[in-house]
Amino acid sequence: MAQHNCENCSIRAKYDKDPKSIIGRFWRWHINFCPGWKGYIRSLDEEEKQVLKDKYQLKVS
Repeated sequence: MAQHNCENCSIRAKYDKDPKSIIGRFWRWHINFCPGWKGYIRSLDEEEKQVLKDKYQLKVS
């Protein structure tokens, strides 16, 4: 299984700290098509997916 650094991503941390910052907005836009993020989401169990879906208003199946 591939390792994903998304959980420890410094850009994601900047989004969490200030979602309206330029870097925060870039991260949020970026995850819409990032294959690494999509792989990270797929690697999570359903409960963890739901937490991220709620936190980031994601449309994750």
